Amino acid sequence: MLGSSPEPLCAAYDLAMLDLDGVVYVGGDAVPGAAAWIAKARAAGMRCAFITNNASRPPGTVAAHLTELGVPAEPEDVVTSAQAACRLVIDKLGPGAPVALLGGQGLEEALREADLVPVQVDDSSAQALVSGYGPDVMWRDVMRAAVRVRDGLWWVASNTDYTIPTSYGVAPGHGMLVQSLTAFSGVEPVVAGKPARPLLDETVRRVGGRRPLMVGDRLDTDIEGAANAGVDSLLVLTGVTRLAELVAADRRERPTYLSATLDGLLVPHEAPAAVDGGHAAGGWRARVADGSLVVEGAGSVDDWWRAVAAAAWAHRDRAEVVAEVDGLVVPAP
Repeated sequence: MLGSSPEPLCAAYDLAMLDLDGVVYVGGDAVPGAAAWIAKARAAGMRCAFITNNASRPPGTVAAHLTELGVPAEPEDVVTSAQAACRLVIDKLGPGAPVALLGGQGLEEALREADLVPVQVDDSSAQALVSGYGPDVMWRDVMRAAVRVRDGLWWVASNTDYTIPTSYGVAPGHGMLVQSLTAFSGVEPVVAGKPARPLLDETVRRVGGRRPLMVGDRLDTDIEGAANAGVDSLLVLTGVTRLAELVAADRRERPTYLSATLDGLLVPHEAPAAVDGGHAAGGWRARVADGSLVVEGAGSVDDWWRAVAAAAWAHRDRAEVVAEVDGLVVPAP
C-alpha cells in the first residue's frame, strides 16, 4: 500500500532516478511543468539521474535532448540499459573481451566505454552476445545471433520492452526480438533493463546516492523494477498508466508514492487511512460497493488518486478481483 513521508520527497531521498518518456517528456515534447519541478528538486539538494531502457541512443544524445527541453543534463546524468548490460558483461568476462553486437550506436558506444571490444555477430572470437534495439539491425545478423545463442553463446539483452514510442505511433520494441530469439534457441537472456534491477544498480553506482527513489510512469517496468531493486518509488500519471491499469496493479507493481505530476517530488506524502470499509485521503473517501469503485468528497487531484488506489488494492487483495471503474471520472486539476 502507499507510504508516507513527513518531509518532501526531495528532502527524504537524495537521488531521483527519473524515467524519461512519460515522465520528463512525451515523444519529443517536455511534459508541462517537468523542467521547473526538476529544477526545484535539484535546488533542494536532490540529485537527478535520467534512466532509460532505450539502448539505441548514447547518453550524450539523450542529455542534449533534455537540455533542449529546458532540463540541463550532462552525459554523466544519463544511464541507459546498454550501459547496464555492459556492466554485466565486464563483471563476468573482464575488460578487453570481444562481444558480438546486435544493436545500434548506443550499444556500441557503451561497449567501448566499458573497455569491451564490439565484433560482428559471426565473429568466432566473441565471448558473449549483447542485444538492444537498433533501427538498422539486419535480419541476417538476427538469424546468426539466434543460432549462436542456441549453440551456447552467453546472451545479455538490454531490455525486454515489447513496444517503443515513435513519431508514427507505438511500434514493436526490442522485446519482440528477444521473444523470437528465445523461441528459436530455448535460451532466456540475462536482462539489464527494467524491470530487472541491473539498470537501477548501475545508476546508483554511476551517479551516487544513499537514498534513491525511482520515478516512473509504467507499473510493469518502472515500479516493478524499483521493487526488484529494493528501492522506493513514485508513480506519476503523465505517461501510460491510467485509472484501469492503476486499480488492477498487483503487489509488485504498486508504488510507494503516487502523484499526478512530478510536483509530487516537492511535497510531503500521507498514506490514505482505512475508514469504515474504504480509504480516505484529504477530503476524499473511496470504497468498493457491489464490485464498483465509489468516490465521495472533495479535495486535491493527488488525494483522489491515492484514495482510489488504496481502496482498489485493498479490494483486490481481499476479494481477488479487480474493482470496476466504469463511470468514475477523474476530477479536474
